[in-house]
Amino acid sequence: MKRNHFTLTAAVSTFLIGGVLLAGCSTAVETPAVTSSVTAEISEANVDLNLGPVATEVLAANANSTTTNDDEWTLDGAVSIALDGSTATADGDGVSVSGSTITISAAGTYILSGQFDGQVVVDTDDEAVVALVLDGAEISSSTSAAIAVANAEDVVVSLSGTNTLSSTGDDADYNAALFSDADLTISGDGSLTVSSSVNDGITSHDDLVILSGDITVTAGDDGLRGKDSLTIEGGTVTVDAGGDALKSDNDEDETRGYVYIAGGTVALTAADDGVQAQTDIVIAGGSTTLAAEDDGLKSEVNIVVSGGGTAVTDSYEGIESYYITIEGGVLAVNASDDGINATSGTSTTTDIGGIVEADDGAMVSITGGETTVNSAGDGIDSNGSMLVTGGMTTVFGSSEDREGALDANGTIVVDSGTVLAVGMTFMATSPETSSAQGWVSASLEQAYGADQTVQVLDSSGTVVAEFTSVKSFQSVVLSDAAITNGETYTVTVDGDTAGTVTAGVAAAGSESAGGGAPGGGAPRP
Repeated sequence: MKRNHFTLTAAVSTFLIGGVLLAGCSTAVETPAVTSSVTAEISEANVDLNLGPVATEVLAANANSTTTNDDEWTLDGAVSIALDGSTATADGDGVSVSGSTITISAAGTYILSGQFDGQVVVDTDDEAVVALVLDGAEISSSTSAAIAVANAEDVVVSLSGTNTLSSTGDDADYNAALFSDADLTISGDGSLTVSSSVNDGITSHDDLVILSGDITVTAGDDGLRGKDSLTIEGGTVTVDAGGDALKSDNDEDETRGYVYIAGGTVALTAADDGVQAQTDIVIAGGSTTLAAEDDGLKSEVNIVVSGGGTAVTDSYEGIESYYITIEGGVLAVNASDDGINATSGTSTTTDIGGIVEADDGAMVSITGGETTVNSAGDGIDSNGSMLVTGGMTTVFGSSEDREGALDANGTIVVDSGTVLAVGMTFMATSPETSSAQGWVSASLEQAYGADQTVQVLDSSGTVVAEFTSVKSFQSVVLSDAAITNGETYTVTVDGDTAGTVTAGVAAAGSESAGGGAPGGGAPRP
């Protein structure tokens, strides 16, 4: 069975529920000490497309992306263009060569091979497909895009063999090594290496769709950008970007400006956001790993994870949007601030300069999947509310008292599923008493360190849960079907009793969601 390996810098622990090691499921998440790397193994079944109800609803609310499939164009009658340094020759109509510019002025299929210093321009009013087959092509421009689609209805770039596009120019109009003012689809079984020292790697001002191919992009600005939408259905996509790695930024149409990952193997490194969308991000399949200097996944409206495997190995905030839904798949997040943050992005400043955070209607909803968060700030933070009705959620929050493993300005309700939240006591937050499922909230006798064995035992001594700590902690909040409110539970650390609590009662010194700091103090930072 094929497996893809996700590596995090200190994120996930092994975790037992009812004595059953979760690593025995189809997806194994293993975590040694906090200073060690973590590997999440995603089986082949876990990267298959899985569209949950929320993902389906969000996609249906957006405009359909335009994809040019292989059966919509043909190699029959294709024109071959032989690239030769600063010039080129063609064996058919629809192609003109003037100096270092090749212009394609008619719909049809064109096969480009060889090396060329200059620019390939597509400029046609024809409504049929323009298919560019890169078959061992190396095209470079020192002034502008290597390939610039100035005008066309639909364009497909099909990859055969090894191909390279590079641009060292700073063209404000054709601002990518592969630029298209039309819908652009990339497919084929070959490879494409794209380098843009100043601008974007690959940009479409309409829809950009990746169906297949081995694509590597290094860009001074954004890696892959589809203004109306960006969709990855397959292939291998590797991006190293000076801006956002993946981006869709149409801010004029609420049904556009979205990113959809349905398959493929995606590896992203970004100096800004890993994936940035003006409206929505939907991940329903494939395996995605990303490291970003700013946010891992960032959108203004929805982020939905319904399938596949996603690892945010490094970020400032791991996931940020107004509505965040996790309904399937495997998700692991490592963040230097908040791990998951649902927010409208607004706050109110008081007269003394503090921040008052009211319930802004944001929502974190977890209905399924396996989620693990390791953060230096809040683990899961909602400026609105949080609702859990399924899945397995493990959170290791800040090792300092200034942040909480769980934090909400509204309510935190856990009706089913499993939630383990480990952090410090001052900002520890418990589920609402209205939650349908039992929970325990324990403030331990002292702070403990990394790599310690922690157990939650019922009154008969049966182990309800067990995990290995990954950093300093003094609070454990656990909700699981095996817990009965009103019953007594004991938390042990390396076999010694660290605290005894009554299920359904918030620990002393902790707070409920939406409340102020313990003891009636100042508002939360």
